[in-house]
Formats: sequence, C-alpha cells, structure tokens
Amino acid sequence: MPELSRISLQRDVYSVSRLNREARELLESGFLRLWVEGEISNLARPVSGHLYFTLKDARAQVSCALFRNRAIRLGFSPENGAQVLVQAQVSLYEARGNYQLIVNHMEEAGDGALRRAFEQLKNQLHKEGLFEEQHKQALPRLPRCIGVITSPSGAAIRDVLTVLRRRFPGTQVIIYPTRVQGEAAAQQIVAAIQTADSRAECDVLLLTRGGGSLEDLWPFNEEVVARAVYACKRPIVSAVGHEIDFVITDFVADNRAATPSAAAELLSSDQTELDNRFRQLDNRLHMLLRQSLRQRKDQLNWLTKRIQQSHPGRQLQQQVQRLDDLELRLIRAWQHQCAQRKAAIGTLQAELRQHSPQQMLQRLGAQARQLAQQLQYCINTELSGRREKLAVLSRALEAISPLATLQRGYSITLNKPGGSVLQHTAQTKAGDILETRLARGRIFSQVTEIKSS
Repeated sequence: MPELSRISLQRDVYSVSRLNREARELLESGFLRLWVEGEISNLARPVSGHLYFTLKDARAQVSCALFRNRAIRLGFSPENGAQVLVQAQVSLYEARGNYQLIVNHMEEAGDGALRRAFEQLKNQLHKEGLFEEQHKQALPRLPRCIGVITSPSGAAIRDVLTVLRRRFPGTQVIIYPTRVQGEAAAQQIVAAIQTADSRAECDVLLLTRGGGSLEDLWPFNEEVVARAVYACKRPIVSAVGHEIDFVITDFVADNRAATPSAAAELLSSDQTELDNRFRQLDNRLHMLLRQSLRQRKDQLNWLTKRIQQSHPGRQLQQQVQRLDDLELRLIRAWQHQCAQRKAAIGTLQAELRQHSPQQMLQRLGAQARQLAQQLQYCINTELSGRREKLAVLSRALEAISPLATLQRGYSITLNKPGGSVLQHTAQTKAGDILETRLARGRIFSQVTEIKSS
C-alpha cells in the first residue's frame, strides 16, 4: 500500500526555466512572422543600441524588442506616440516570463510613411531643378478658355464654376475628367494633363480637387504626375486641398493656389471691375480725341495765317526790296574798299622810297669802308704787340738755353746706345761709345777706363 501510494503521487515536475524555455520554443515554432500595427510607448534606448518599447492600440499592448543590428537599418527615428508597422516574431522573455515580439523590421504607418515618401520625392525633384522659377510660365491675364483637370462630380469643380460665373461669365471652361483619389488616380491625372496639352484648346490648365487626408491627396504627390505637370507646355495652376495642404504638384506647377476657389479668382478677372475700367478708358479716349481735335484746329488756323503771310506775290515784293537794299550796300562797300586800297598804295609808295636799294647800297658801302679801316688798325696793333712779346721771350730763352752754355766752352756727354745725358760714372762702362756735343760739332769716343773719383 505504501508503495502504491508512492507510485500514485509521482508527477512530471517542470522547473520554471524549463517551462519558459519550452514555452518560448512553442511560441516561436507555432507562429510565423507576422505584421503588427500600433503606437509606440515606453520607448527605451540603452547604451547597447537595442530598442525596447511597448506597441499598443486602444484595447491592448505587447512588449517589443528591436535589437541593434536591426535598429541601425531604420530610415527614421522612432519616438513615443509614433504609429508604426512592424514585422515580428512571437517569443518569450524567459527572465520575466513575459511574452514579447522580436521586431525584425519597422516602418512608419499611415501618414508618417506617406510624409517621409513626400519629403524624399520633394528633395529629389528639387535637386533635379523641377521647382526652379526659370522653368515656370506666366499666366495669361485674360484667358479665353480654362481647362480644369478634376473629378466632374467633386466639390472642387462646383466651386471653380461658381467663382468663374460670378466674376467673368464669358470665360469658356473645358473639364478633363479624372479620378482624384485611389490607386488608379495618378495615371488618369497624367493622361488628362497630356490630353489637354496635346489638344491645345485652352490658354491655361487648372489641376484641382477638394480637401482630404494626406492619403486622399496622395495621387498629386506621385512622381509621374509631377513630371507630367513639368512637361506640360500650357501654363498650369495647382490648387489641391485646403490652404494648409501642400502637394508635390504645388511646387512643380507654374503657380499654386490655396483652394479651388482661390485658383478661379487667380485665373479670372472681375467683369464689373473690367467694365468700370473700360468706361474709364472710353471717357479718357473721348477726352483725348477732343483735345487732339482742338490742337489740330489751332494748328490749322496758324498754318492758314502763315500761308497768307507767305503768299508768292508778297514774297516777291520783299525779295525785290531786299535786292535793291543789297545793291546799295554793295556800291557803298565797293567805294569804301577802293578808298582803303588807294590809301594803302600811297603808304606803300612812301615806304618804298624810304627803302630804295640805291640809298641802301650807299649806306652799306660807307659802313664797309669804315669797318675795313677799323680792321686794319686792329691788325697792326695786334702784330706790334705780338712782335714785342716774341722779342722778350727770345731773350729769356737765350738766357737759359744749353746752347748758350756750350758757347762758353762747356760740353754735353751722352751715352750712345741710350742717348741719355751722363751725370755719373755708374751710367756707363768700358767699351761704351759716348757722344760729346760742343758749341760747334760732335765728338764720338770709346770708354777705355772709368774712375769714380
């Protein structure tokens, strides 16, 4: 009996570690990777680089872990309150016994992802130059025809037609119908733009729709639509959503309006204002015409008087009188000129007599003879002075001349080879030929003996 009791009380007991380990294996093998959407809360960023957070919705929440090797691949920075979409594997954190999601991939959900795609496309097109002002066309001031690319059943077309009917009813409007929301809307919008551009029946195009969420307006943020707007040869205005809404076509289009109604205001002129302007111009034109007629009439009267004053007969009389006056002035001028010339001739004759060549020759002859006498006197005086100076110098030269010394019985001995005057016995040697100069003649001798004293 005790043995039976021992057998009946035997149990398969699990440790907590084993239980959690097997539970984790069961969860990971029983659930494939799944997508979960929710709001981030309790976000923690330890120094390890891993991310730990809670993913919740209105009724439940689940713990999540995003490890560092996956976190560094995110294209955005997760924050508390962000709505995200994660791909995760169901697992169990054994240390606490809590079930959790191991996140392999995370992306922004809803508007967050769309706004990120919006900013990426906006930056790309801006770098390509699609937003540059130099590519934008001017809008026509008074368009004859406006093409509206929109949904024919939406509120936007009603607002546009209401404003155009109020401001300028004569403006022709052509509607190019298209979807403005949904997956196929972008391609339909592109087709409508290309159709309106190729037909060339409108002066300007208006791309418009009413307000909505970012997802509703997304066809106007598609790249194909932006490039179709850029390639359009017609001026195009983008008026999508409300005043606070901005889409890619707003930046690519030639002009942007805050609302469809504002676009209609932009593209049309106020007929009442134009009528007032036309009346002002008409009144001004009549005033200018009356003023011009008065000026022409005054000019005609002035020309009539001038023609009367310029009659040929009267002009002829004035010319005859002027001719007589010129004839009298010519005679007086001729007489005055003759008198001046006669007086000038008399003056020249008197000067000619004073400057007769014969009288001038006589004066010059007298001057020549006087100068010749003065020249002869100067020559004689100069010669006498030079003779006296020469005599004085000759006497001084004779007093110091070596020849005078020779006359008194002295002689000069020269060394024959060099021709230098001998003043000492050291200047010659035995055998040298000497030249001795006397007052009359020269003696040549040979040295046989030299005595220094």
